[in-house]
Amino acid sequence: MPVRQHDKQRWHIACDSAQPLQVQYEVYANDPSVRTASLDATRGFFNGTSLCLAVEGMAEQPCSIDIVAPEKIAVTAGWHCATGLFPINIDATGFGRYQAADYDELVDCPVEMGPFWSASFEAAGVAHRFIVAGAAPSFDGQRLLADARKICETTIAFWHGEGKPPFDNYLFMLNAVHDGYGGLEHRNSTALVCARSDLPRSNAANTSAATNDGYTTLLGLISHEYFHAWNVKRLRPSEFGRYDYSQEKYTELLWFFEGFTSYYDDLLLRRAGLLDEAAYLKLLTKTVQQVLQAPGRHVQTVAQASFDAWVKFYRQDENTPNATISYYSKGALVALCLDLTLRREGRSTLDDLMRALWQRCQGGPMAESDLRAVLHTLSGRAFDAELDAWVHSTTELPLAELLAAHGITLQPETAQPAQRLGLRVTESHAASHAVHIKTVLRGGLAERAGMAAGDEWLGIEADGQGWRLHQLEQLALLAGNAAQVTALVARDGRLLRLPLMLAHASADSADNAVSDTMALHVTDAAALQRSAWL
Repeated sequence: MPVRQHDKQRWHIACDSAQPLQVQYEVYANDPSVRTASLDATRGFFNGTSLCLAVEGMAEQPCSIDIVAPEKIAVTAGWHCATGLFPINIDATGFGRYQAADYDELVDCPVEMGPFWSASFEAAGVAHRFIVAGAAPSFDGQRLLADARKICETTIAFWHGEGKPPFDNYLFMLNAVHDGYGGLEHRNSTALVCARSDLPRSNAANTSAATNDGYTTLLGLISHEYFHAWNVKRLRPSEFGRYDYSQEKYTELLWFFEGFTSYYDDLLLRRAGLLDEAAYLKLLTKTVQQVLQAPGRHVQTVAQASFDAWVKFYRQDENTPNATISYYSKGALVALCLDLTLRREGRSTLDDLMRALWQRCQGGPMAESDLRAVLHTLSGRAFDAELDAWVHSTTELPLAELLAAHGITLQPETAQPAQRLGLRVTESHAASHAVHIKTVLRGGLAERAGMAAGDEWLGIEADGQGWRLHQLEQLALLAGNAAQVTALVARDGRLLRLPLMLAHASADSADNAVSDTMALHVTDAAALQRSAWL
């Protein structure tokens, strides 16, 4: 049949409407992330948006999909299939026919294929399945399963108390790779990627590795994406009331849906008993650092960051930290400020706010006006001034004041060389390599010296001597007590000598500089308030 292409995603086929039409096509799938699709001799994975065409005018009708097992050869021996779709006629390995209520459901249930590890548990009486692809032999599956169950039970109790979650079953799909991280939420499943070394390990010789920071990060990812089953997949921006796959959808509310989820992902790990207080505050400190060390927070509001996600957050470059702020990290701190303010005033908490929003919006589309209305109802006063300042302006958040009321002080600490200079760099341990500058932060010493992203920092001159520089840690050794050195950099094939101050000349000049490193410290005060929060 003649095929005419309308645009990047629509085709018109001239055919007899009285006869069935079969379209055959191939898709090249080589993206190992959670976003699109991947297929090779070790694993297959796809989101329906990358493979499944939609028929205009029929998107709301039921549809089915047949997933056929690969030819049984040595390389595909032991392959299974897993998806959140409803099974109609599948075999013991999971291959076969699945059904979806409409196109939205079809493409919101990704599919995993391969020789993966699989196990199940129940949380609040609901079946949950966890599959892991690419794990090393040391992988401790039972520990991951037990910890995931704690996360699920804590999250369900957060939203519903003794009630049931808004799905009949749930599937975690984790792909362990050499180096990677990410997740994407779906209505009753999530696709996750982690570094293989971050999985918990069973062998006794590596017990310390089983509780490393990487595993904590993985648990936070699991918590984050699972929380999204409520906060974004159901309770969602009003602009997402109906998905349009033909174009970007814009909203100013990602600071709420991603930011508040980022606040709760680690907090629920603490409440599930998977983190102690010190470990939680260490993670919170990291979030504070990410915001305070981003000069872009003075340029872009977190509401603007949400709206610009398509053109800025997902298209980052060397100037991103200077021009933007993350709606994940600052949104999490907005959630923190709201929570601590509500708790200090004593009438409500952010937990109450989230549950009240769920009830008000019936687990569906939500506008910022809903948030403001519920805040007024729960607290007895309007929160317009706070939201206007924290969300719709670049005013600094009152972190120190609110944390102090819960027995936590925000104190400066000694910055690392890159932070002190206002740089983000790539270093090599090889003696023949230099320091490669990725980003020069606005207001920092490096910017004042004239350094630029892409520069190769070769060495310094100090007190009449020249020195090769391989790592920033060497700067204090080579500069000694000098207040200023000459930085030798290579840029576009040219060698430049740049005057670099090693300390700000005055307090006034430091006002616009990159913020110092900050850390959270617990005091003896407000122990009861802190315990109720954490």
